[in-house]
Amino acid sequence: MLSRLTRPQALAVLAAPVVALLATAAFAPLPFSIAQPGMTADVLGENKGTPVITITGAPVRETSGQLRMTTIVATSPDTRVDLPDVIDSWFGTDRAVMPRDSVYPSGDSVEEIRQYNREQMEESQDEATRAALNHLNREDDDIEVALKLADVGGPSAGLLFSLGIVDKLNGDGSGGDLTGGRVIAGTGTIDADGTVGAVGGVPLKTQAAKRDGATVFLVPKDECSDAQTELPEGLRLIPVTTLKSAVDALVALEKGTGKVPAC
Repeated sequence: MLSRLTRPQALAVLAAPVVALLATAAFAPLPFSIAQPGMTADVLGENKGTPVITITGAPVRETSGQLRMTTIVATSPDTRVDLPDVIDSWFGTDRAVMPRDSVYPSGDSVEEIRQYNREQMEESQDEATRAALNHLNREDDDIEVALKLADVGGPSAGLLFSLGIVDKLNGDGSGGDLTGGRVIAGTGTIDADGTVGAVGGVPLKTQAAKRDGATVFLVPKDECSDAQTELPEGLRLIPVTTLKSAVDALVALEKGTGKVPAC
């Protein structure tokens, strides 16, 4: 004959598998990566002793100010991330929990992922060069552009590469600098036609930008709301959709004429 459990006994029985499940989850690896603000680099200057942008075949301007591309750093795809790591990072404003598949291609080895990121960077550099020369209507000129940025992969520096090329060749178009002497940071992919694309990890990149002295941050327009999350005080957001819109916004900011877009 079966005896009826009291309410406390029943709750204890039901709680046992839940506790066991939580205990298992606490020590089981989870499909997440932990990301945080990474390095930034001034594309108008040098990175590890080497100019980021080298242009031959055309006069190059002396520039002032900085155009800083931004990065995030994420735990590698083979790093074990447990529940305590996720909980700890969830409440940190300088860290983010991201699905591993959104950071790294699923199923690839660490070396394959590194190679993929290198290829993405090389493709981004080619697109950035073409976008800048197309913007300046100098695609037929005998101009060669070499871009070099050590230890950085992926396509998210494309916009800043293009802006750096434009600044070195043409500035604001009337003898001034695109930066206006400021430290400008930003992120965004770019196509040869000048279209700026979203990248992800923007809240962490704004923190990296502010940390390294930026007062203005160029963000793909579709990521405005993300950029406003944990936005550092004193960092001005400018949304962009194309290389032309980014150049126009920086010129308006520099000259104090025209409307500067805002998120």
